[in-house]
Amino acid sequence: MPHLPWPVYAMLLAPLALILIAAIVKTWQAREARNWPQVMGKVVTSVSEVREVKVSDNDNEGGYRLEKRNFANVVYEYQANGRKLSCNRISIGEDLGDFQVAEKLAKYPVGGIVTVYYNPAHPERAVLERDLPKGMWGCLGIGTGIVLAIVFGSAFGLNQSYHWLTTHIARPDLSGMVVGFGAFGIVLGLFGLMVRKQASVAKHWPVVSGTINVSELARYSELEDDDDQRSREMFGKRVCYTYSYENVSYTHEWARAAAETAEAANKMLQRLMATYQDGSVVDVQVNPNNPSEATLNPRGDGRMAYVLWTIAGIFAALALFVATRG
Repeated sequence: MPHLPWPVYAMLLAPLALILIAAIVKTWQAREARNWPQVMGKVVTSVSEVREVKVSDNDNEGGYRLEKRNFANVVYEYQANGRKLSCNRISIGEDLGDFQVAEKLAKYPVGGIVTVYYNPAHPERAVLERDLPKGMWGCLGIGTGIVLAIVFGSAFGLNQSYHWLTTHIARPDLSGMVVGFGAFGIVLGLFGLMVRKQASVAKHWPVVSGTINVSELARYSELEDDDDQRSREMFGKRVCYTYSYENVSYTHEWARAAAETAEAANKMLQRLMATYQDGSVVDVQVNPNNPSEATLNPRGDGRMAYVLWTIAGIFAALALFVATRG
């Protein structure tokens, strides 16, 4: 453990590299859009909309799963090259959903006159906002520095801990195990602290009425063995709840029930829905700063912190046991 192999660093830094590559691509697209012609257009639709987004999931055969997210669906019409066209893309940046839905709808109401920038080679491709957020690269630079400091600082700290333990415990060959148990326990403990703090804040969110919605039984394939890519047939249902906050509708996915047979999936769902029934009215606590974020039971969410702290304590005890007893 004195020196981490380069694949470990590559794995840790890969998400950062992807973010930077995406930022470079979007910056290039924004520069290209500066030369796009502009025309006046009119907003014809401005509503919140639920879309299914592909989320990376290595357990599924396709490598992804579908997740419901909230979007602002702003459709505008405009004239380009003698053609009447429509588009619903707002900005050059990618909209991942569940962010600033109400703000976008308020900014672009139905009937509003907007400036439309369209691609002269493909007039059907247009945006209302062609500039990237100000200070984006400054924030990315600071974030990159923080990530690099955490990754390499942690590696240095783990290495130093490893060398110190090799001279202070009865079994130096177990130093790596002690460091591993201890580091994992610290990470879980910090994560539990974040969960607890978030639940504490959520208790003070405003409360609105919502409705439980259970999806139809879906059939999909899940990977059974990563080595030979064998898959097994699975059945599942999703539990969502819909609610409105300040006249904007939202949907939030609460839980999933999945099993190898339809009967087992239904039984799992019944246990999951012991408190709530399909179509029942529930109290939803909504984050006023981002109404796409909500919870049915912030106290229950906070209890997860105690689970994480318990597991962290177990790893800390294992680290202490290995260090003192070998």
